[in-house]
Amino acid sequence: MSSKLRSHSRLKWLALLYAALFGWILVLAYTGNLPSQLAIIPYYDKLGHVILYGLAAYLGHRLLHPFTLRLGRYRLPLWVLAFSGWTLAEEGAQFFAPTRSLDALDLVCSVLGILVGYWLARHQLSQHSGASQPVSKR
Repeated sequence: MSSKLRSHSRLKWLALLYAALFGWILVLAYTGNLPSQLAIIPYYDKLGHVILYGLAAYLGHRLLHPFTLRLGRYRLPLWVLAFSGWTLAEEGAQFFAPTRSLDALDLVCSVLGILVGYWLARHQLSQHSGASQPVSKR
């Protein structure tokens, strides 16, 4: 098995494990069972949104970057669009949950995390693709 294929396989497993962790954290949040020890971290909720959503955007884009939506001359990353839509829906659903609260700043932090995760994944992908191409001489 080639090194590139092994790396992609590891990335898939990591993304699956992270999706399970992300889902578990959502279950804990919706049931009001997040660890109380988190409260010792200042702004843990906002920081959590940036980190959780950033990692999800990073891993998702690393795996699914070939899938894009073409709008005219623009190619938009499908994973980032879909995950952003899901994020909006999930944040809106908090209005109806007794243990959650609709918070615009949470949404801003989630979107910030998605943008940072997308940027990091795109940056890393461009470095890998640039390193594998031969340097042309003029």
